[in-house]
Amino acid sequence: MKKVIKAVFLDVDGTLLSEKDRSLSKDTEESIRRLIQKRIHIILVTGRPHQLCEKFKHLGIDTVISANGALVTCRGEIIHKSILSSTMVREFSHFAASQGHALSYFTESLGMNGTCRTDHRVTDALRETLGLMEYPDQTMTLDEEIYCMCLYANEEETNQYKERFPSLRFVRFHPYVCNVLEAGEVSKSVAAQIVLTHLNIRREETMAFGDGENDIDLLTYVGVSVAMGNGGERVKQSADYVTRKASEDGITHALRHYKLI
Repeated sequence: MKKVIKAVFLDVDGTLLSEKDRSLSKDTEESIRRLIQKRIHIILVTGRPHQLCEKFKHLGIDTVISANGALVTCRGEIIHKSILSSTMVREFSHFAASQGHALSYFTESLGMNGTCRTDHRVTDALRETLGLMEYPDQTMTLDEEIYCMCLYANEEETNQYKERFPSLRFVRFHPYVCNVLEAGEVSKSVAAQIVLTHLNIRREETMAFGDGENDIDLLTYVGVSVAMGNGGERVKQSADYVTRKASEDGITHALRHYKLI
């Protein structure tokens, strides 16, 4: 029996956007418009801060899960947010500064701690994960509500943070970047559940696309899961279907495979 799909969750970098140059292909854009015309909800679900998702509004997408699930907006309304404690943020930031590591802070926009501006590991990671060609100018005063922090450090360097801050969760989604989370309930799948409750859609009626390890919990939550051809092996093993690479219009290929377009 053909499954009825009422909502499609799309990761952004390496899924919606090409893993090579972070471009959005015309075929992928047209496929999204066709889904929306069929009244299928399109939900962006990304590690990006909300502000870096604004450019997709022209596609007709009005629901965004940003900061890996810490902030959820639907039709311009915030329907969920998870705020990091200011005390923890300050303590963590001071330690990162003492260790010489870069931090990014996700409010609705993106700020940095100003460290490692010329470190190629940081600038490469910013380009590969957020599509940013330069280190952001904005530095944070830490007075705003912060939904998520990203630590720029490899696994060995991160171990000292795990020892110093044992109550925090460190979720790696890039060889040189990991999310720093305070609450166990912050994830893409938890945020997806909040969206589906808001839209009155059952999880069995959903599809998701992803390429990174921070997409695995979402892929195992939805009714139909699709891993991009450029994704890692663990991602592919968690999915129902492995499509082409993002740069090869993998979203369109999978939608045709499932006869949604």
